Amino acid sequence: MTEPRTVLVTGANRGIGRAIAERFVAAGDRVATIYRGGDLPEGVVGAIADVTDTAAVDAAFTEIEAQLGPVEVLVANAGVTKDQLLMRMTDEEFEQVIDVNLTGTFRCVRRASKGMIRLRRGRIVLISSVVGLYGGAGQVNYAASKAALVGMARSITRELGGRGITANVVAPGFIETAMTDALPAERQAQYKASIPAGRFAQPEEVAGVVHFLASDEAAYVSGAVVPVDGGLGMGH
Repeated sequence: MTEPRTVLVTGANRGIGRAIAERFVAAGDRVATIYRGGDLPEGVVGAIADVTDTAAVDAAFTEIEAQLGPVEVLVANAGVTKDQLLMRMTDEEFEQVIDVNLTGTFRCVRRASKGMIRLRRGRIVLISSVVGLYGGAGQVNYAASKAALVGMARSITRELGGRGITANVVAPGFIETAMTDALPAERQAQYKASIPAGRFAQPEEVAGVVHFLASDEAAYVSGAVVPVDGGLGMGH
């Protein structure tokens, strides 16, 4: 049994983030989240903050560290979509998605890295999307924000790889969440037909991959993009 670690998962109140937090709690780790509201899984310490606000992110980290100790594993999962066709997409729709999904991730990674550098160990897992490399009509903003996480993780790896810190990207495909449940049945069938596995993933299947990347076993995996998409985006 490995020693419990302090794990911070952003946006652990729902969907994939919730499943990831539950997985670390089940493994006996000390788990915290930065989130904007809603109920949290049992055993998760919450700090309410908006990832678009640097001072709020820093304060949330300070609060979590005071309770649980320095963050050893960061899972940057918080994200938003504002889908719109390119020619109709406003500056605000583009900037807001980038500010949460990309700059928000940067704010969390920057703050977490300070403690990890001191500890000379750390695991950073950025949650991207199959859309980041595969593309999606009406998702220029979202796809750009998610593709950018690959360059971020690889740059962190080059910068901090010698200090026992890894940075990887997990790229989920279609996952069974409240969002996919709300899709019309024929749209769901259409999507499933394009996925070699023929089904959507359970959030726990993403959580399992994240948990592995955060483990001692994955110490030599860094700068990788791991798809969890049933084969949808092969080769992208």
